[in-house]
Amino acid sequence: MHAVVALALPAVEAFDLAIPAQVFADPGLPRRYEFTVCAPAAGLVRSTAGFSVQAEHGLEALAAADTVVVPGYLPLEDPGEGVCSALRQAAARGARMVSVCTGAFALAAAGLLDHRRAATHWQYAGLLADRYPVKVDPDVLWADEGEVLTSAGLAAGIDLCVELVRADHGSEAAVSVARRLVVAPHRDGGQAQWLERPLPAPGEGLAATCQWALEHLADPLSIADLARHAGWAPRTLARRGHRRPLRPGYRCQSARASGPRRRRHPHRLPRRVPGPPAGRSRGRILTTSGSPPTGRRPARV
Repeated sequence: MHAVVALALPAVEAFDLAIPAQVFADPGLPRRYEFTVCAPAAGLVRSTAGFSVQAEHGLEALAAADTVVVPGYLPLEDPGEGVCSALRQAAARGARMVSVCTGAFALAAAGLLDHRRAATHWQYAGLLADRYPVKVDPDVLWADEGEVLTSAGLAAGIDLCVELVRADHGSEAAVSVARRLVVAPHRDGGQAQWLERPLPAPGEGLAATCQWALEHLADPLSIADLARHAGWAPRTLARRGHRRPLRPGYRCQSARASGPRRRRHPHRLPRRVPGPPAGRSRGRILTTSGSPPTGRRPARV
């Protein structure tokens, strides 16, 4: 069975260490890997979260690893020649070398990232590039250099480890792991680590954007326009506005359709209150939404 060994360096990032443990050793998943935690010396390893982790093995465990995972650790000091030598020997033997977050610093200290493209947490990307001859890419979730793979900060390690399952056992196995962890089954490694976008105030949601859209029914509003007003990415708008009656686009379509209908039935409106401009033809509404916002199919002619 494929042996995965996580090397916990003090002080290990608890979240980073939990990632390979969950992906490769979750008891709720089919057993595909043998998972072990080791440290520079067997025993307790302190974590950045204030508790310690029991490592059953020392560096000798790396000699039997098919995949070595180095979780992030702080402070980012040289891990020592003993650790670096063990990492180099594992790589020379053909083990797949993987880092999560700042674990890339240990691989770099061992010379395994020399002149290779690599990822790490965006906050430490500049430091990694200054300290070692590494082609650091601060704008990706993970970097694949064949037998050496590195991930960006924290949760990006989940994406990389799920991709390793995909490479080893196929897409169906990777999807089952993602479903178990309740995460996306795939996020491309070239995706940006983070987006510097303003978020709406708490409780504001899409209300302001919906109101703004209703005031601009005559304009050809796109998803990008609505997302820009909300301060969200277009994909975030589509995801968070998934409930159809709350979607700005759906409310615009409903208002455009209801305007002409109210004008056909003026007794339903107070006097001197005009309906909103249609903005689009009904045919266009049907084309974009697949069904009329009124809930009724057009009469056949």
